[in-house]
Amino acid sequence: MNKNHPAYVYASDVVSEKVNAPKFVKLQCKDFIKIANGKDRMHMIDEKKVEVIGQLLKLFVMPKGLKANQTVYETLAGFQWLFIIATLCVVERDNPDKRRYENAILEICRKNGKTFLIAVLFILLFFIEPKFSKFYSVAPDGSLSREVKTAIEEIIKSSPALNGSANGKAKFKMLRDYIQCSLTDNTYYPLNYSTSRLDGKLPSVFLVDETGALPNTYAIEAMRSGQLTILNKLGFIISTKYPTLSNPFEDEVEYAKRVLNGAVDDDKVFALLYEPDNTKGWATDDAVLEQANPLALEISAIMEDLKAKRQVAIEIEAKRENFITKHCNIIYSGVGSESFVNISDLRKGAVDHIDWTGSEVYIGVDLAMTTDNCAVSMVAMDEDSGRVYVDSHAFIPEDRIDEKSKLERIPYRDFINSMYCIACGNRTVDYGAIERFVEAIEETYGVTIFGIGYDRYNALSSAQKWEENYTTVEIKQHSSVLHPATKWMSELVSDGLLCYEKGNRLLEINFENARCTYDTNMNRYVNKKKSNGKVDMVVATINALYLLHQNYMLNRTLDWAVQV
Repeated sequence: MNKNHPAYVYASDVVSEKVNAPKFVKLQCKDFIKIANGKDRMHMIDEKKVEVIGQLLKLFVMPKGLKANQTVYETLAGFQWLFIIATLCVVERDNPDKRRYENAILEICRKNGKTFLIAVLFILLFFIEPKFSKFYSVAPDGSLSREVKTAIEEIIKSSPALNGSANGKAKFKMLRDYIQCSLTDNTYYPLNYSTSRLDGKLPSVFLVDETGALPNTYAIEAMRSGQLTILNKLGFIISTKYPTLSNPFEDEVEYAKRVLNGAVDDDKVFALLYEPDNTKGWATDDAVLEQANPLALEISAIMEDLKAKRQVAIEIEAKRENFITKHCNIIYSGVGSESFVNISDLRKGAVDHIDWTGSEVYIGVDLAMTTDNCAVSMVAMDEDSGRVYVDSHAFIPEDRIDEKSKLERIPYRDFINSMYCIACGNRTVDYGAIERFVEAIEETYGVTIFGIGYDRYNALSSAQKWEENYTTVEIKQHSSVLHPATKWMSELVSDGLLCYEKGNRLLEINFENARCTYDTNMNRYVNKKKSNGKVDMVVATINALYLLHQNYMLNRTLDWAVQV
């Protein structure tokens, strides 16, 4: 590939760190450079298609903005060039007619030209895809879905080469429900999100926009299912961050990260994930803005505007969540929303696997009403590193799995399959199953249970059974009692010292739901009634930490006494 091409220049600058980009973008750029330099045995860049795309982009005219009336070829930013060339021009060596990538993921902040980029891509596809191809875009609501259609229409109307007639027909037919290119008979349809009406489509290319705002994966899976018979299938998954971990976009991003890290072998995924490496320095570190807003590196006015917005977010706490989430690509739930912990801090403690063998552990249980979720957590401490390790399981009524998944928007069947959630009983939770689970912990994990902490409410009967073999401690669910353990947990999370297995996303969701309040003495506690969903796993973990904290502080006191 021509090393002066804007896509190659951008990827090269990212790899050489001339451009400040986050680590996952660097990984993707390294892979692109390898292909562009002809060092990939399986894939190459179709130079003819690169040339065709370049010539087409010289015919497209910017309709508005800081660079209005210039050609799109002149105005595209480096990352936009990379996204276009990688997704449309990287092909298989053995079959140059087959594109490499089928799933393209773009995680980027607001006001970085993502709608414009997709509009440009769709117009290109009108010309380079086979005749009678169909393109679809799906968004959470009608107004968002029409944004892409509007952007396409504006470029077409502003570009003399795309206007007018050919062979007695208008080159583009732009109606309310679709846009059709008369030259190729390719058609684009903007769709509203639906829970049941997206099946039966045959998309050559689809876009799911603002994926983080969708309630489930139905739109993505419906579009992908419709592509089974398409040779060059392609799907674009695009979104900013949203202040929730439980959304389809986070699943796509996590999968893309595993691909880029080499943990999963999938050469069909291309991902540019513009989320900053440092998630805590948003207020002072310009690198956060640079890594999350690639367009701001090329247009200084955007960076100046972002810095002004950042200053407002620093001064006005109510504006922080929107700024940090939408302009820094950091999942944030701050003090203003009474969130217990920052999820980005919590994830610093995520590890691939915890070996519990030989550990001395404390168990915390939260046994709610039998129709609701229950939880059991196990904690242990490594005093050398200061890390506290957590394993937590939820228990739900087996006959209410689908009902709870729909009402709570949590894919419980996925968590049951990954064994972090256990379905037991019928319409009510089987306390016997929970009791047996606790009794089997020592043998299952190879640990020694030093104590079981429980709330008297709903757990008294189970505690009496455990008393025969274990030390049980009733933990009064009051702020004055729970405050030390709750505060300690918060500090552990902030320091990245609360460790749990990455696969336990249900625990992350429970932490995300948790809201805390303070009593008149400023004692902190997780308030179930004010929390935004289920928090049983967090409460069970706090009960376990209460016992660990008591033992830890007692040992420190004894050590101090001996030293004196």
